[in-house]
Amino acid sequence: MKARWNRNKPDTRSVESWSDGTMEQRKFEGTLKPLMTEEEKGKAQILELTYDFSCRIIRLYKYLNEGKLGKADRDIIDAIGRQLVRSATSINANMNEAQHPQSDADFLSKATIALKESRESNNWIRLLGDNGYLDSRESESLIHDGERILRILITITSKVRKRIQG
Repeated sequence: MKARWNRNKPDTRSVESWSDGTMEQRKFEGTLKPLMTEEEKGKAQILELTYDFSCRIIRLYKYLNEGKLGKADRDIIDAIGRQLVRSATSINANMNEAQHPQSDADFLSKATIALKESRESNNWIRLLGDNGYLDSRESESLIHDGERILRILITITSKVRKRIQG
């Protein structure tokens, strides 16, 4: 049976790494920021939604790497998981950059990148779900959040594009 992923649980984590040929163990302690409820998401602005989504994806990556996995599964999770973390966190990063644009065209450029990264993130989530690395509830919840962000970004980019074109 698969362990359940409690996205709001307090977390104590440790990481083993090699630096200069020696093993070093670091501990990360503290309480994770609670994630947004559906009600909060319904009222949230794009920056809040993309930040929450980034947090969920980072926690998902950690969850997927817990426990014993075979080499093939570990390689798949590592490859797809890294791409997912990169694309999902890029959505929030680009929308943060877009908050102080040099021009409407600069804003549109950043928002369009965020839109592309949102589509990419949804693709990685679907791949994980369709290949058994996420159960349907986890997959559907993440896809729902990703599509909510995607719809908002489509609206934002469409309105700005119309304003630029006059």
